[in-house]
Amino acid sequence: MSAVFAPWQQRIYDQAKASIGAGRLGHGLLFCGPAQLGKRAVAERLAHGLLCRERSAQGDPCGRCRSCLLLAAGTHPDYQLVSFVPNKEGTRLRTEIVIEQIRNLSERLALTPQYGGAQIAIIDPADSINTAACNALLKTLEEPVPGRYLWLVSSHPARLPATIRSRCQRLEFRLPQPEEALAWLQAQGHGDAATREAFDAARGHPGLAHEWLSGDGLKLRREVAADLSKLARGETSAPEVAQRWTGDEHAALRLRHASDIALAEAASGLTDPARARSLATWFDRANRTRDLLRTTVRADLAVVELLMAWRADESRRAGSGSRA
Repeated sequence: MSAVFAPWQQRIYDQAKASIGAGRLGHGLLFCGPAQLGKRAVAERLAHGLLCRERSAQGDPCGRCRSCLLLAAGTHPDYQLVSFVPNKEGTRLRTEIVIEQIRNLSERLALTPQYGGAQIAIIDPADSINTAACNALLKTLEEPVPGRYLWLVSSHPARLPATIRSRCQRLEFRLPQPEEALAWLQAQGHGDAATREAFDAARGHPGLAHEWLSGDGLKLRREVAADLSKLARGETSAPEVAQRWTGDEHAALRLRHASDIALAEAASGLTDPARARSLATWFDRANRTRDLLRTTVRADLAVVELLMAWRADESRRAGSGSRA
């Protein structure tokens, strides 16, 4: 059983395996770092290695034993993944990990492992555990049992209470060097020019760049840039653009691209200080609007307001330029 990891994933995986081999792996682990760098994939691979009955001398899972087959089927009794579950109505996924899930996890970790080895639970995203659930989780972390492992995966570890962070060993994922990241992206079959464009747009994040290159992310970014330019020139209206941006499941990604475009322009050095401050303010506003998409606020109205602010800023700048 083999796993093809990116170089930065392989480094963390090897580090963790060495800790396992030396008996230094703690009860609680915090896999943290930017989103889409493969934190959960590494955590799952390590869990499979610990639960495998015939792992290799290097600590890798065999992929053939009963434990590995149960893991592949998602039915291993000594492994639990805790993430978002459907709401009571079953209409959508919750946006929080709630106390009932953590209580269930704690009850399972208190049981004797059915296969006589380790028992492992992974929580992803751990930063979405609500306050009541965090309090319940803390009790489990404070009372470790040999052979029981509780691993947290988080792109925003600062959102976790300090009491939880302090009880976990950290395995921190960082953005790789540009040369390594670009080489990896090209090895995934992406063309040189598109790779560079996506990598720069993702601000050096290979996971994001790969996702955008593999789907419509880069195309959406170009469309967002074109919309903002047309809006600035008065060739389209804020309501028209807002309806298009919020008309499908990509609204949050469009707002991310919009905020990044504003930030890149502010940092380009080609703008005056007042313009840079205005763009930075709009960047913050775009990110707040993106957060509003997770609430009951009407997305199209929130985006209209944001785009009207963009248009107003551009009009003021154009007016200032004509008077200069």
